[in-house]
Amino acid sequence: MRRRPIRVLIAKPGLDGHDRGAKVLARALRDAGMEVIYTGLFQTPESIAQTAVDEDVDVVGLSILSGAHNQLVPEVIRALRQHGKDDVLVLVGGIIPQDDIPFLKARGVAEVFGPGTSLTEIVRYIESSVPDLVPNG
Repeated sequence: MRRRPIRVLIAKPGLDGHDRGAKVLARALRDAGMEVIYTGLFQTPESIAQTAVDEDVDVVGLSILSGAHNQLVPEVIRALRQHGKDDVLVLVGGIIPQDDIPFLKARGVAEVFGPGTSLTEIVRYIESSVPDLVPNG
């Protein structure tokens, strides 16, 4: 028997002001039975890490369209580790060039989802990556 619903933090680090995709994903994850916290726009790596701790999340999803992923994502991961959230699953979505994906994964990103990825694929990935939890309680 699984313990509780998967808790997911969706965050928009940096100065990227476009959040439609993040909101659509948050809704899809909720519809799949996950508990979702959305931070809103213009978050710092520190604020994202602190929210991950405060909300005791299992997954941090970072949505980045600004092109600053190679700087912001490692900063978020570093802040998560400083706050003791070493075990959180970090996912990235947005406009990420294929050449940058190995760099991000080497720094702790579990998976990168680009434009056109189906919501079902993302839900299944999370459910299979956090197997001791259940999406709908």
